[in-house]
Amino acid sequence: MGQTTRAFVFDMDGTIVDNMDFHTRSWIAFFERRGVTVDADEFFRTTAGRQGKEIIGSHLQEEFGEDDIALLIHEKEAVYRELYAPHLEAVAGFEDVIATARANGAKLAVATAAPPANIAFTLDGLDLRRHFDAIVGAADVARGKPHPDVFLKAAERCGVAPEHCIVFEDAPLGVEAARRAGMRCVVLTTTLPASAFAEFDNVVAIVNDFTALDVDALFA
Repeated sequence: MGQTTRAFVFDMDGTIVDNMDFHTRSWIAFFERRGVTVDADEFFRTTAGRQGKEIIGSHLQEEFGEDDIALLIHEKEAVYRELYAPHLEAVAGFEDVIATARANGAKLAVATAAPPANIAFTLDGLDLRRHFDAIVGAADVARGKPHPDVFLKAAERCGVAPEHCIVFEDAPLGVEAARRAGMRCVVLTTTLPASAFAEFDNVVAIVNDFTALDVDALFA
């Protein structure tokens, strides 16, 4: 009987790169220009993993058409990329983890709420795109996390059953999306403490960065 093929499915923002503070700061500036005040900590907990169109719709009372939404997202993301560009780097140990996963025969995927421009900014900026068998973003699914769509699409594109996928996440909405997809989850505490994930029964490890992760144990 052949060995089961597994997939490592990585959220991008806050997981591959430690950038969520920059996203939050750019969102806060975006909303303040429109007279809306948001609490930074609460904002992250309730929006990380959701798509830009969902975040705008839940914070602004106006009705926007699709073209207007696209322009607003472009405005916010341009601010984010300008803020984060000087700091762009992968979370410590990431490339060692994906190398070990490959050596064990695992497929690799990115499953993110980011739009195409941000995916290119991160994955191409760090020369990481070449490592992945599948990349799924906001343009590929209609709903963001906690809906499981982005993770299920990544599993489908990798040709791996959901129960054989391990998700890497930094946000509660993402961990919940993995749970709904039937996937186990490794949490990175790049933004929130371990206690923020105590309620989830699909979390198999919680680490500060990838250097602290026992990758071989994930294949046991």
